[in-house]
Amino acid sequence: MGPGKISMENSLGLKTESETDPLLPASGFASSSSSSNASSAEPSPLIKDDKFFGLSGQDEVLYAGYGGCDFNDVELRMIRAEERRVKEKELVMKLDCWLLPCLVVIYIMNYIDRTAITSARLKGLEHDLHLTDLQFDTVLAALYVSFIPAQIISNMILNRVSRPSFYISCCVILWGLTSACTAVTRNYHDIMLCRIFIGIPEAAFYPGAVFLLSRWYTRKELAFRSAILYFGSLISNAFGSLIAAGILANMEGQLGLSAWRWLFIIEGFVTIVVGVGSMYILPDYPNNTEWLTLEERKLACLRLTEDGGEADKDRSTDSAFRGLIAAISDYKVWIFAVMMFTQLLGLSFTNFFPTLTASLGFSTTISLLLAAPPWIFAAVGSLFNARHADRTGERFFHLSTPWIGTMIGFIIALVTADAGARYVSMFLMAGGKIGFALTLVWVSNVVPRPPAKRAAAIGVVNGLGNLGSLVGAFAWKKVWGPLYHPSMWISLIALMCTTLLAILMRSILIKENKKLDEKENEPLERSERERIQEAATLEGISFREAAARKKGFRYLY
Repeated sequence: MGPGKISMENSLGLKTESETDPLLPASGFASSSSSSNASSAEPSPLIKDDKFFGLSGQDEVLYAGYGGCDFNDVELRMIRAEERRVKEKELVMKLDCWLLPCLVVIYIMNYIDRTAITSARLKGLEHDLHLTDLQFDTVLAALYVSFIPAQIISNMILNRVSRPSFYISCCVILWGLTSACTAVTRNYHDIMLCRIFIGIPEAAFYPGAVFLLSRWYTRKELAFRSAILYFGSLISNAFGSLIAAGILANMEGQLGLSAWRWLFIIEGFVTIVVGVGSMYILPDYPNNTEWLTLEERKLACLRLTEDGGEADKDRSTDSAFRGLIAAISDYKVWIFAVMMFTQLLGLSFTNFFPTLTASLGFSTTISLLLAAPPWIFAAVGSLFNARHADRTGERFFHLSTPWIGTMIGFIIALVTADAGARYVSMFLMAGGKIGFALTLVWVSNVVPRPPAKRAAAIGVVNGLGNLGSLVGAFAWKKVWGPLYHPSMWISLIALMCTTLLAILMRSILIKENKKLDEKENEPLERSERERIQEAATLEGISFREAAARKKGFRYLY
């Protein structure tokens, strides 16, 4: 090491050399207290023109704080670009291997438990409980009485708890227990109570899972990971039918119970086991997940800080209630909510899919087996679609193209009664879920900060949007079968409205980005400077860097 240089080794084990500077103490490091005080207004004395002294090119050191995490050691701000990329890749791979599989399995059980009632209908549930067609439709809709408001409240709670792994897992156990209790129902009132109660813990999962993913993955990683999550829902439509076919065909009369009762007992028990296991697998937040190393937690915070232009952390004034007020005060959130409503109304055939395949004229077992391939097609398609959406950063066409395919499927089913053509139309109809998988991702992209507002926005959009599922429960009346033409007209018109709202949102975001382009070289307003100053303090970086990141933010459309 030549004279006039100092050697530094950070906690990641990365050695760097830097020219000595008269501003630095003899040790070459600024004290943590002085660095934290100076970072909000002036660059750290370790930095000159946003680079560390004596480093350039391949050896350039990325300087950043770790927003959302209370870490102050200056050493860990130095990570060589190349080694940073390697460590970031390892971190993302670790998350992909632990977080995603656990969420997918939970989502499979979530959807199987929620839709088991439609499979049970084919094996005598209505007869045994003495339900009329209207009562059965009401039982389906009863889930959403608790499910819709609970989604908003649950996501607000999730943003405030420090252990989302425990919160989500307890909800999984509760809905598994409630699902199993459905097996002992004897009449209309019993099953109504079960359906209402199961909606409360189930409401925590999907919007909560999307929010949890947004706390770990960047905007251009989120679409594909959310599609993997939704893959669990689509696969559950396929394999849920296969599992139901096996149970309903082989468990009739066992221990004196009807096969449909065994369906709820078995699926509820499996869900409880999954919930217990997820307590030990799901992560919490980047600053407190125990199965990550200290360096990995800091890097996870840093990634989100860089991606959003400010720390992914609520300010002291950002309470859950303020987050809700901020969300419902944003007109874009309401456009998304109406778009979700019409979309779920247009896709409400999902809960009746076994009934649709049964209308082709085959036996119960064959009908359930025929329900699987369309959902496998949709599941695989959602992964390819989301992967391309992440690579391009585009959102609108990746959502609207599958919707158009679904509308074509409805038109085919409306103009022909041929069983083969109608089965092909079911593939196109199921493909509409490919677009749905990215809807909450788009919401998260448009409302990135603060987390309190993002959590509330996701809950509001998904919660109010599920009113579409509530209305859709009455849109597929048995008297309209076996072709269900009125139902398909309702769904077709709803998806047309969804597409128009998506076009409106795209136009709004294009205009918003143009405004951001125009403001990039304008002086900052006082309120903007205060927010950037606070972000810089949270992140432990200079005001200039925080301002540059904030000005570089653009909406994805």
